[in-house]
Amino acid sequence: MTRARFCPDQSEIVQLRCIDERPESEHAYGNQLWYFEGIGINSDLHRHSVFGVVEYSVQFGLHELVDDGVFDSESQRERFRHLYEREVHPTSWRQPAHRWLALGLISVTAAWMAYLLIYLWSA
Repeated sequence: MTRARFCPDQSEIVQLRCIDERPESEHAYGNQLWYFEGIGINSDLHRHSVFGVVEYSVQFGLHELVDDGVFDSESQRERFRHLYEREVHPTSWRQPAHRWLALGLISVTAAWMAYLLIYLWSA
């Protein structure tokens, strides 16, 4: 709330809930995404409904803050979640762009090796 310029003493969090938890494994760190709703009081003592999000990385059993935000509406907060979902899901070779990239890399490497072999053979 403080980063959103609301008074921490007068503002309050009404509800806090974990909406996504990926446990830590031997091969990857874990993640947690928390939502909260509250009432923010600004410096002019005006009340605002706020919708917040906090993202943690779980590393060796410890929670490390990755990102947080306070938004004016639930739809703004949902946009943050879509970004979170894209970051957490690993890339896959099933995507056509990744296969084209690998094919291009192999082709360029093969052409370069052929050029070097021809150049060394003729020298």
